[in-house]
Amino acid sequence: MILSRLLAAFAALITSTSASCLYGTSLEPRSLSADGHVPVSTFNYTGEGGPLGWVGLNPAANKECGHGLTQSPIVINSKTVPRAAKGSVTMTIPSVDMADFENLGSTVEVVVGGKLNAEGKDYELKQFHFHTPSEHRVDEEYFPMEIHFVFQSPSTKSIAVVAFLVELSPYGRCNNLLKQVFANLHQITTPGTITKTKRLDFPSVVNHLHQYGIYTYTGSLTTPPCSSKVSWYISATPILIDVVTFNAVKKVVKYNARYTQNILGEENLMEIAAHDIGCGLKMRAQPGP
Repeated sequence: MILSRLLAAFAALITSTSASCLYGTSLEPRSLSADGHVPVSTFNYTGEGGPLGWVGLNPAANKECGHGLTQSPIVINSKTVPRAAKGSVTMTIPSVDMADFENLGSTVEVVVGGKLNAEGKDYELKQFHFHTPSEHRVDEEYFPMEIHFVFQSPSTKSIAVVAFLVELSPYGRCNNLLKQVFANLHQITTPGTITKTKRLDFPSVVNHLHQYGIYTYTGSLTTPPCSSKVSWYISATPILIDVVTFNAVKKVVKYNARYTQNILGEENLMEIAAHDIGCGLKMRAQPGP
């Protein structure tokens, strides 16, 4: 029974072969329901709703989740993945007295505005959200958390993501922005709920981005529809969070990291798995002597 289900899933993948992180993945503003809730993501990270089933949730829209050759996240090799030229990536996010803070089921996110100029291109900030544990790994090492600031070009609609890896502080220190954002986390523990943050000040992350090296590559969204041609800018030096705050976050967000994808340009891992299972079944079906 389990084998037949797997075969059916991969058959759909093979057939389609032959034939958002923005509010999770959407670039459009979310509309509140009559009772003041935000829509909950239709995908998740568990069972058939998880990354192995994203293509099947919507084969047309999510095709790249199972077929794209430049999917994210990746394992960053610090010796081979290029770094952005110093001064070529600048981010500006003004402080705000409050902002929408939402629980989408797949993550928690903050909706706020800002600007990014990356390698001569201008982008506008749509939102930032959190993954536990990190989606990207550096030299095979994962981190407890990763933050994605998602930008879109107003002219070309292209997407850029600025990411920060987050490490646990052995001394109980916490980045100032993280401390401010998660002060009201207890108000959105249920998927679909929304609240307001307290004042948010961004110099602690903006200055961090400008101070340290930045890994860069062209990949995809790490959530459905897994759209490609996304420009990634990942701060090479982690920011810090204290254990108490981190434990509170992962209790709400839980596990929400897509598995690392294949080396950029090489065959999608889903297609490789579909081929391997297909070959294995053919070998098993052959009659013995």
